[in-house]
Amino acid sequence: MNARMVVLPFLFVLGFVDPAPAEEAPVSKAAVEEPQDYRQDEYRAPVPATLAGATVVSTGQAHRLWESGEAAFIDVLPRPPKPKDLPEGTIWKEKPRISVKGALWLPNTGYGKLADVTLDYFRKGLEKASGGDKKHPLLFFCLPDCWMSWNAARRALELGYGKVYWYPDGSEGWAAAGYPTEQLTPEPGGS
Repeated sequence: MNARMVVLPFLFVLGFVDPAPAEEAPVSKAAVEEPQDYRQDEYRAPVPATLAGATVVSTGQAHRLWESGEAAFIDVLPRPPKPKDLPEGTIWKEKPRISVKGALWLPNTGYGKLADVTLDYFRKGLEKASGGDKKHPLLFFCLPDCWMSWNAARRALELGYGKVYWYPDGSEGWAAAGYPTEQLTPEPGGS
């Protein structure tokens, strides 16, 4: 018997190696309660485990929805702002957004307060994603520990969308699982 054969059973017994992954569930973040309203600041912070009216999904559950084509995936990560103090003539190259393949990117729509033009952009994006059917499932995401997707999913519920999913692990959780990604461009008409 070689050393590897001896070590692996020992690790299984001690619980260091999971022989078969169990059904993945969203990570419990019970310490963070849902606010009564939209999150207005500190958007990169621990998020709650729930969103009243929405279904919170794990990476595996999100992937099953993606594979089935059942839900439209909506990325709400903000676009990085162009630095104001760039010297004249400097070429600004925005960092590419690598995200869930086929997702619709509606940047800057996850803030707590939206300007009327941004809210209109969000409404039009949801209409495009849903084909105008408020019963069509929509899945919102951005990054882990990011309130932007929580806010956007809540806003979709308030706009009358009936089947809303929230994927708190976002594009980083998706990519870490090895699921298909691509570079997105923002949906035209946004800020």
